[in-house]
Amino acid sequence: MHLSRFRPRAWAAAVFVAVAGLAGTTLIPSTGAAAAFNAAVEDEGADCPVGSTPATNNSQLPDPFTRLDGTRISTKADWRCRRAEIRELAERTVYGQKPEKPSSVTGTVTSSRITVNVSHNGRSSSFSAGVQLPSGSGPHPAVIVLGGFGADTAAITSAGAAVISYDPLAVGQEGTSRSNKQGAFYSIYGSNSSTGLLMAWSWGVSRIIDVIESSGGNILKADATGVTGCSRYGKGAFVAGAFDQRIALTMPIESGTAGAPILRGVAQESGAQPLSSAYGEQPWLGDAFNSYTGNPAGLPVDTHQIVGMIAPRGLFIMENPHVDWLGARSGSVAALGGAEVYKALGAQANISYWSDVSDGTHCASRSEWRSPLQQSIRAFLLDSGSPPAVFRISSSKAGNLSQWRNWTTPTLPDGGTTGTSTTGTNTTGNTTTGTTGNTTTGTTGTTTTGTTGDTTTGTTGNTTTGTTGNTTDGPGDTCTATYRTVNSWQGGFQGEVTVSNNGGSAMSGWTVSMTLASGQSINNLWSGQNTGTSGSITVRNAPWNGNVPASGSVTFGFVAGGNSSPAPAITGCTS
Repeated sequence: MHLSRFRPRAWAAAVFVAVAGLAGTTLIPSTGAAAAFNAAVEDEGADCPVGSTPATNNSQLPDPFTRLDGTRISTKADWRCRRAEIRELAERTVYGQKPEKPSSVTGTVTSSRITVNVSHNGRSSSFSAGVQLPSGSGPHPAVIVLGGFGADTAAITSAGAAVISYDPLAVGQEGTSRSNKQGAFYSIYGSNSSTGLLMAWSWGVSRIIDVIESSGGNILKADATGVTGCSRYGKGAFVAGAFDQRIALTMPIESGTAGAPILRGVAQESGAQPLSSAYGEQPWLGDAFNSYTGNPAGLPVDTHQIVGMIAPRGLFIMENPHVDWLGARSGSVAALGGAEVYKALGAQANISYWSDVSDGTHCASRSEWRSPLQQSIRAFLLDSGSPPAVFRISSSKAGNLSQWRNWTTPTLPDGGTTGTSTTGTNTTGNTTTGTTGNTTTGTTGTTTTGTTGDTTTGTTGNTTTGTTGNTTDGPGDTCTATYRTVNSWQGGFQGEVTVSNNGGSAMSGWTVSMTLASGQSINNLWSGQNTGTSGSITVRNAPWNGNVPASGSVTFGFVAGGNSSPAPAITGCTS
């Protein structure tokens, strides 16, 4: 483990519930105040010990909730150190190490420019970034835009956030050999550093935030920063958001292989950029990844866990299904897998994904993304309104998470470890209390995101709808199934069914009966196994989610063709 990372940590916002753990104080969000979910420090779990890298040969996605010692986390407080394990393994095998904050970071912030000066161990380097302020008086939140293309900067500024134009190539140049890397990062840590460009770019983002924090906050807010970029810079934005917990909103665009898409998936997805190509095209990935280009099953991590590292902070992943090279099917699996971490932390509304776009031009500014992008900025950077909480998966590139995992998503209470006391309100509005030595009691069912009538605008007629109230109880009301339309568009929609156990003992399996209206047909279904695609169909549990504890619930989802109205009817739920 990196002993040099051990230092005190703290969270920024008072809307968190303190949970006293053995390793320190972890804070868990107690309300839906999305903008306060970022931390006050770059790496909140730096004091967590991490063991050696395990040898593995797992063709499925690793379990985000199982520690290196084989035990599973059981409370939200446990995620802090589990996240630290994922971070460390990702550094060792995928990206290379991101050093902690250098001994000296200084600079200036003006209305048009940020300068960054770094000194560490007798070496120094510097770089700068442009600033474009929105209208109105400051201080302003800001979105750091990597690379200068593909990001809708007009939408960002009109939403009320500044744009920081950051050239990552000043920090880590492309076109260099792995033994002679160049740029501000490598001037400090050596041209033969095993850290890849994506992590170097991430380090540069963190140093910009350092300067904003020390500037006094008169122009830019230190605690309201987002990051975005497209293509290779989407890869960089994804890594930056995962490895700096001060970033409140991460928005990678069309990031492709080495970005959001699962590495195990792109290795099998027809037309997607191969791992060896992504490793060899530029030194984006760490040198150690060379061992895994032909063996992704040997990786102890995958990108669904990197998505999980961003939780519970804001995340909006944008992908292009029209360019096979970008691996959007594997991207949807990463988003769906990472969303399970958000769900376990009670923050499912804070992740959004959108690949259902009509324009296939790489890194185009798309009208479909503008509204959820601005809604995300308002929610996470301006603390105004609710996040979009939308999954719009293109039917042509819809991945199936159930094919990639053999693990279940735990229901994590707010309580900490032994000797912990928690008092607060969870995301469903249920009050949870505990006394010393007790875990949190109360309802621990999962959270369904969206409220009746929430609307996401994009192209004409795109609508996100909340719960429809379509519920059917099974015999003795033990098994209950509830349907909701997550979102809809011209010629298709996405649905979700929550299966709840209302009995006094665990269900060992479940089957839901549904009737689809004329013209409706399921194109892709995840977290369940369906018989039939139109008319009367049945959906039974996947091998990993049939065991539903008393008062617990699981969900399955699907993308279907046809009009969303009338909604599919739930006709039965049996266990």
